[in-house]
Amino acid sequence: MDRIFFITGAVSAFFAVVLGAFAAHGLKSRLTPEMFAIFEVGVRYHLYHALALFAVAWASTRWPGTTISAAGWLFVAGTVIFSGSLYLLSLTGLRWLGAITPIGGAFFLLGWLLLAWGVWRSV
Repeated sequence: MDRIFFITGAVSAFFAVVLGAFAAHGLKSRLTPEMFAIFEVGVRYHLYHALALFAVAWASTRWPGTTISAAGWLFVAGTVIFSGSLYLLSLTGLRWLGAITPIGGAFFLLGWLLLAWGVWRSV
């Protein structure tokens, strides 16, 4: 699992940087300041949780277990749902997508708790 989470983290970080650059150079003049800020929040949390996947990859080699793996998958799901809904909201203006975003945020929070719990249990 360590390789899967490391590769997923690297690919996710790549896309976070691509989307950040796309926003800065291609969207800033096309989006309202509010929608641009929403897109940037998506990129920020996308990158944070790409880096979190590197932590999961490392932790899974040190304290292997299903709890650590579950944390990684929650970070992946959180990125897709949280950041993805913010990207779509800012690009389309469909406000109902904002109702989905907290689900992704909850996945992030649960992922952090499971990561801590998985390490704690193994000590």
